[in-house]
Amino acid sequence: MQWASVAKSLEGTINMIYRVLAMAGGALALAACSSTSDWANLDAFKSGPTLDTVSLESEPPGAEAKASNGQTCRTPCALALPVDAASSVTFTLNGYQPETERLEVIQTAGDPPRLRPNPVVVELTPGSAPVAKKPAKKPAAKKPAARPAAAAVPAPAPMTAAPAQAPSPWPTNPPPARQ
Repeated sequence: MQWASVAKSLEGTINMIYRVLAMAGGALALAACSSTSDWANLDAFKSGPTLDTVSLESEPPGAEAKASNGQTCRTPCALALPVDAASSVTFTLNGYQPETERLEVIQTAGDPPRLRPNPVVVELTPGSAPVAKKPAKKPAAKKPAARPAAAAVPAPAPMTAAPAQAPSPWPTNPPPARQ
């Protein structure tokens, strides 16, 4: 008789577990139906482009490194670049000529594709700074219409002193010669 009551109580517990699982499953299904359909988009399972981290260095340091995909950093630095195609990195620094380094994709059996060279090290050549874009010229202001001769105003007297100029940030005298 004792085993029968244990079995009956165990059967009630199992039925309760099934009920709880059924309710949780129903709630999950209802939540999935009420949310956006993004879960049905299988693009989430596609892998993104494979990336390779490329170290970038320049001599002198502090150059702006700009990859062909638009990423930038100041050397020394590193960029995660896609390895789906060859790319390039251009180094610019004021007072130096820009340098561009091409990166090629290397594929070896059993390894993911990589970019070469890595690290990229460039020595910038002193020279002209990159040409800055000149601001567009402003259109000339319109001159006021000429007044009738009867209302002519006498011309101002010519200035005898030179107009004051702002002090220059550069020294006006050359530095003394060293011996």
